Amino acid sequence: MAADPVLTDLTPGQRLRRLELTVTRRLDGLLHGERHGLLPGPGSEPAGSREYRPGEDEVRRMDWSVTARTAVPHVREVDADRELTTWLLVDASPSMEYGTAELDKRELAVAAVATIGFLTAGPGNRLGAQVLTPYGLHRVPARGGRTHLLGLLRALLAAPRAGDDPDVGPRAAPVAGLPDALPDALAEVRRVAHRRGLVVVVSDFLDGLPDDPRCPARWERALRQLTVRHQVLAVEVTDPRELELPDVGLITLVDPETGEHREVWTGDRHLRERYAAAAAAQREQVRDALRRAGATHLALRTDRDWTVDIVRHVHAQRRLVAAAATSHRGGTA
Repeated sequence: MAADPVLTDLTPGQRLRRLELTVTRRLDGLLHGERHGLLPGPGSEPAGSREYRPGEDEVRRMDWSVTARTAVPHVREVDADRELTTWLLVDASPSMEYGTAELDKRELAVAAVATIGFLTAGPGNRLGAQVLTPYGLHRVPARGGRTHLLGLLRALLAAPRAGDDPDVGPRAAPVAGLPDALPDALAEVRRVAHRRGLVVVVSDFLDGLPDDPRCPARWERALRQLTVRHQVLAVEVTDPRELELPDVGLITLVDPETGEHREVWTGDRHLRERYAAAAAAQREQVRDALRRAGATHLALRTDRDWTVDIVRHVHAQRRLVAAAATSHRGGTA
């Protein structure tokens, strides 16, 4: 099923409204109240106890000592129950401006951010962001509320693309193409994310990816440092033409990070097969790096229905939580 054209041929205000309607109509009913569904399990910072709410709280989190003392059922509360701080790192570098389907990768990244923002919204919850643009890192402080979320989405939609920043000029060198741009941005998120919470990285993860698959990605260590303290969700954004070449004759390929051009004859079947094999190996390299770093992986494609993929991801995480809870009860029986 093709993705809805939620961001094309619309004014910024219309884009925001369409995004909000898409998320609330197609996701909210399926994921009602499940901000923890984005990753397996809630936070683990102890924060006292509160009274048990039937039908809402899990029995396995019952605080038996407080329950016995007060004769009123209580559950253990954690920081994530009371307040969730989500930090986003959104890759808006030149490689994210590519797309051959309904959306380009950068527009799909905004859709993913909108979904995460609406799903994690709630009393006391805050959302902050670091946006990696072609001309540097744009910081959005962590705040709560729908107005703040819509302002963040508006800023993402308006973020400068390579060559069109009026303050820098079309001939300025884009800094987001540097090998350490993504690692440095991850380090900045680690610096500002003081409290344990949720970190979501939305990128194609191509920056700093070595040619030798045996070598770690330059961003892997920085991502691993984030997973030590935070729950980390890595949203990988890809386009189908990055994975295989169509048979359309002579085409010009452009490296969006360096501007290098190369003409390629796509009528060569062996060339197309080598390209597909190399692309598959590159995506496997990204998946391996994310797994080693300890991040939860959500893959989105510009030619797929991103709402369906997010719902499937959340349901899969729910099953993991349920299986872990069952295993824990069996081990303590």
